[in-house]
Amino acid sequence: MAALICGSLAFDSIMTFEGRFAEQILPAQLHILNVSFLVPTLRRDFGGCAGNIAYSLKLLGGDPQPMAMLGADGGEYLARLQQLGIDTRYVGQAGDTYTAQAMIMTDRDNNQITAFHPGAMMQAHANRIGPDAGARIGIIAPDGRDAMLQHAAQFVEAGIPFVFDPGQGLPMFDGDELRRFVAQAGWIAVNDYEGKMLCDRTGWSLAELSQQVTGLVVTLGAEGCEVWEQGARTKVDPVTPAQVVDPTGCGDAWRGGLLYGLEKGWPLVRCAELGNRLGALKIAQRGPQNYQLDFTPD
Repeated sequence: MAALICGSLAFDSIMTFEGRFAEQILPAQLHILNVSFLVPTLRRDFGGCAGNIAYSLKLLGGDPQPMAMLGADGGEYLARLQQLGIDTRYVGQAGDTYTAQAMIMTDRDNNQITAFHPGAMMQAHANRIGPDAGARIGIIAPDGRDAMLQHAAQFVEAGIPFVFDPGQGLPMFDGDELRRFVAQAGWIAVNDYEGKMLCDRTGWSLAELSQQVTGLVVTLGAEGCEVWEQGARTKVDPVTPAQVVDPTGCGDAWRGGLLYGLEKGWPLVRCAELGNRLGALKIAQRGPQNYQLDFTPD
């Protein structure tokens, strides 16, 4: 059965700053911030949460179906998905705007500054999840605001359990909207920062959030992740990567592992362990969709 992946498709322009951001910014002068970073390396990659998660899940042998919107310049991305054997029936194309674009700058400590132009992503709500979607599981990843709200409701109507993964889209929603997402979702996936913001806006602790869904996972980067189930926390140890090259897309690679395990009916801790392995593979390669498996997932 397929996994329906609602989120963005984007072109990533990835730059490397060889210094440290913290050494270039004067805290006392933030009110007149005016900085420039020399970035000797620049490359353009296929990215976006839906594309990155779909790539990860396909590597594992899953059947990803991204639901996303490309712009007039998206033909190359559509062809790539099809070459990878990824089902594109739910990928739309808006002729009056660009595909979403992310400009990502990474410093020597793997801190990142990102500028994001949503482009066609803001029309993603035009794609609808029907009662005959046929997916076994879904995910709401960062996307246009209307699309995230509407797709969550459509998942419920179609009887498809889904992961709520608000990511960088979380600040778009107030407490009432986030509490509604939680009520609709089967699982929640956030990083440490997003988890704190989700708690702040909903008024619920991580333990309380986990009691309203089947499970909650908080990813911690190099520290692994936390799995919360019915108020109980389990720490899942990290996987040491062969090298640390580029963190872009690590969280999405992790989520591909999560979806694969959930579709297989695995315990959430085992899903998280697979996600940690995927994240370690991804961080050792440049770009969000350029790594390969070196193990058999089962």
